Amino acid sequence: MKTGVAIAVRGLKKNFVLSHSGSASLKTALLWWKRKRVEKLEVLKGLDLEVKHGECVALVGRNGAGKSTLLSLLSRIYKPTSGEMVVDGRIAPLLELGAGFHPDLTGLENILYNGMILGLTRKEVNARMQAIVDFAELQSHIDSPVRTYSSGMMARLGFSIAAHVDADILIVDEVLAVGDYAFEKKCYDYIDAAPRTGGTIVCVSHNADAVRRVADRVVWLAGGEVRMDGGVEEVLGAYLAAGENR
Repeated sequence: MKTGVAIAVRGLKKNFVLSHSGSASLKTALLWWKRKRVEKLEVLKGLDLEVKHGECVALVGRNGAGKSTLLSLLSRIYKPTSGEMVVDGRIAPLLELGAGFHPDLTGLENILYNGMILGLTRKEVNARMQAIVDFAELQSHIDSPVRTYSSGMMARLGFSIAAHVDADILIVDEVLAVGDYAFEKKCYDYIDAAPRTGGTIVCVSHNADAVRRVADRVVWLAGGEVRMDGGVEEVLGAYLAAGENR
């Protein structure tokens, strides 16, 4: 079981460049005479954060606060504009339904594909294949292309893969909200058990009850910065009182 710091973020900044009134083709360039205007969007503004091994930390904040951007940076989907980010361990991201799935491949083929992306060998994925299928409860659909799956089935498959790759850190962004009650309970049981074996979880949720259920600690992001970091009831109470839970 790992101890110490799992995630260390120092002065983390992330900017995006937005183009306004630009042209996407020669035709629109000829018809659209306005000059392109470029805007820099500062999403994270020098964020400092530490997460220890064995912690379950929930990120809260209104839409646009930088929560999902932070998770994408931790998952190496984005590169930071500046700052330092150190991650100790293998990460399994579960950020968006269907992310990383090829719609024309079957569930089984996507398990193999995603498992190898997350760092397992083909042999290791094959050894876990039945456990992944059983956890997802998709036995009757596992040979069908995932483009035929519902959003709930996508969530089942994605979470099941992430839960079986022996990840040290699980990154979860709201996807549990689409599952049915029985599957949701199974996922929460997994999340509850992970810290006891040294597993670390960083999640985003707008559901206060879900945060209370799983989190050891809450970090409130506002305007790309940490507004408050501490105990669940303390931070969640202040966040809800401010009326930003939307």
